Amino acid sequence: MAAVIYRGQLTLITGASSGLGSEFARQLARRGSDLVLVARRKDRLEALAAELSRVHHVAVHTVPQDLGEAGAGERLADDLERRGLIVTSLVNNAGFGTFGPFHEEDPQRLRQEIGLDVSAVVDISRAFINQLRAHGRGVLINVASMAAYQGNPNMAVYGATKAFVLNLTEALWVESRGSGLKVIALSPGATRTEFFDVVGTDDAAGGQRLQEPDEVVATVLKALDRSNPPPSVIAGRANRVMAGASRRLLTRAQVARAVGRMTDR
Repeated sequence: MAAVIYRGQLTLITGASSGLGSEFARQLARRGSDLVLVARRKDRLEALAAELSRVHHVAVHTVPQDLGEAGAGERLADDLERRGLIVTSLVNNAGFGTFGPFHEEDPQRLRQEIGLDVSAVVDISRAFINQLRAHGRGVLINVASMAAYQGNPNMAVYGATKAFVLNLTEALWVESRGSGLKVIALSPGATRTEFFDVVGTDDAAGGQRLQEPDEVVATVLKALDRSNPPPSVIAGRANRVMAGASRRLLTRAQVARAVGRMTDR
C-alpha cells in the first residue's frame, strides 16, 4: 500500500474536545483531511472546529454526543447519513480510566468505563467499517495504552479494556488486509492530557515522564506512512524498550507486581 493521502478524506475522531483527540484533529487537518469531531462538550468542539477551518481551510463538522450510551455507533452513523457525510477514516480515541483497588471501585463508574472504552469502540467501528473499506484508502486508528500489555493493579478495569482494544485492532488488521484500509492500534504511555484529572490522581502515571500529545499522535501517523504498517505501535522509545524487555525477561507475575509497586503510592 502507498502512504495515506488525507486530503479529500473525511476523518471521524471521537473524544475530540481535548488531549489526544484534539491533537489528532490538528495534525490530520494539517495534512488536509476534513473532519467530524465527536465529544460531549459542544463549546470546545465548536471552538476547535472554528480554529481548524480558519487555519487549515478544511471542512469540520461537530457532533456533541455521549458515546458511552448503548447504540452510540448507530446513532452517530444515522446522524451523519442524514447530513450526507461519508466517513473514510476513523480514530477511536474517546475513553477514560479509574484508579483504586477493584473492590473499592464504584460499580456504576466501572460500567461507564467499560461502555466507553470497550463497547463504544466496537459499536462505532462496526457502524463505519464498511464505509472505510469501501473507500479503500483510509485508516482506522484505535487508541489502546501501555496498560494493555500487563495486569494493572489499581487500574485493573482500565488495563483490561485497553487489552481488549489492542486484541480487537490486531484482529481487524488481519481481516482488512487487501481491502486498502489501514488498521492500527496506538499504545501511548503516560501523556500530558486531562486523563489524570479524570482519574483523580497523578499516581496513575507510575512516576513516568509524561509524553506530549503531539509526539504521541505523530508516532502513529508516521507508522501509517509506511507501505506496510504494523498492527500496533507503542509511542515513545522508553515505552517500547520497557514493553519488549518485560515480555522477554520477566514473567507475567513479575510484571504485574512491578506495575503494582509503581502505582501503589
